[in-house]
Amino acid sequence: MNTLESIRKLQSRMSETIIGQEDVIQQLLIGLLANGNILMEGLPGLAKTRAVKALANNMDAEFSRIQFTPDLLPADITGSEVLYTEAGQPTFRFEAGPIFANIVLADEINRAPAKVQAALLEAMEERQVTVAGTTHKMPELFIVMATQNPIEQEGTYPLPEAQMDRFLLHVYIEYGTKEAERDVIRLVRGEEGKAGTSSEVEAISQQVVFAAREEINQIQVSEIIENYIVDLVFATRNPEKYSSQLASWIQLGASPRGAIGLDKCARVHAWLNQREHVLPDDVRAVVHGVLRHRIALSYDANADGVSSNDVIDEILKLVAVA
Repeated sequence: MNTLESIRKLQSRMSETIIGQEDVIQQLLIGLLANGNILMEGLPGLAKTRAVKALANNMDAEFSRIQFTPDLLPADITGSEVLYTEAGQPTFRFEAGPIFANIVLADEINRAPAKVQAALLEAMEERQVTVAGTTHKMPELFIVMATQNPIEQEGTYPLPEAQMDRFLLHVYIEYGTKEAERDVIRLVRGEEGKAGTSSEVEAISQQVVFAAREEINQIQVSEIIENYIVDLVFATRNPEKYSSQLASWIQLGASPRGAIGLDKCARVHAWLNQREHVLPDDVRAVVHGVLRHRIALSYDANADGVSSNDVIDEILKLVAVA
């Protein structure tokens, strides 16, 4: 079994437990293979946590879940120096926190205050944590998958733009179809019937992910595609050059991380579709997830009920492949 087949196998296993959310599963895999962090947003009960657990359960990887609450402290995430007595002498020893895992689920990240959210920044961006002046490296395979609820905003702490920008993808989960909902009922009923029984599933090795990343690095990106990526990002910063309506919707455009993210995710999408080079369709397939959290909407856009997805749709209409 080659690398792509192993990843397809992982995708298939996740689809067995996450019904009607094929696009979400694909975006989780894209984030994993692109070595980036993911922010998942959706209404309660739409399998955000379940999706992350399905990924972790089918991989040979250490999984950690952190439930964010208003009373959480930074040390509860990163770990801290603990005083021990050895041979009658007091000594400090670092006790690693739950952030030291391969796949970290930061559940309801917007329920913790800013100082706790900031504790994730160094780990997400630098892949390390500094405690008491000592730097501790994260595992080679490390990804943060955070969830947040778009409703019940009372008592929550919205993520600042600087931290939002550190997420490679913003995955928005919506309700499935009637058929999918019926299948969910059957799935849960079947799982309840199997309660207490254990089934051995061959886990996907971390080396498969590393091998896939090596192959993705070899995917070719032409200058035309590079220009298309840059034009899409610059359209968010200079919308007045394309249309007055677009300019009235955007308050702040995407950072350079947006262009970098588009390049990474488009290459992963091309690899998943067995292509050795990136097509414009690969860029369009990932542009919403990469840019939707990097565009700050204006008051006019919010007043008119215009979403980030609507803005990106308009940009795709106006920006041509040169």
